[in-house]
Amino acid sequence: MNEERFASRIRQALNHGAKDIPPAAARRLEAARHIALSKQKQPVAQLSLAGSGTSTLKNGGHNAPYLKQILAILALLLGMWISFYWHSVQYITELEEVDSALLSDDLPPEAFMDNDFFEWLKDDTSEE
Repeated sequence: MNEERFASRIRQALNHGAKDIPPAAARRLEAARHIALSKQKQPVAQLSLAGSGTSTLKNGGHNAPYLKQILAILALLLGMWISFYWHSVQYITELEEVDSALLSDDLPPEAFMDNDFFEWLKDDTSEE
């Protein structure tokens, strides 16, 4: 963030001083800029072997921000999956406890055939 602020201050100072440059000098500077840009080497993408020992994070490659975003998304998805799994295990544990309590109770088999009994089981507000 410090470099961005420094670059912004330099740009402001150069823009402020650009008003004082004579028009002939400004044209020569613009021509020199175009010549310099035309001679500038264009970056060429280089192929590399996987596991060759170079990393985009170490080299400051252009893929580093995307890699960080992908890792953040993967971490978020992993956290969501763990949360879902934990809640499903808790839900199954609760069902096991209810089933065990019902099976260990001395209810006659006809109670399981009663529709009101099923409604009572579905009712979450009933007292245990």
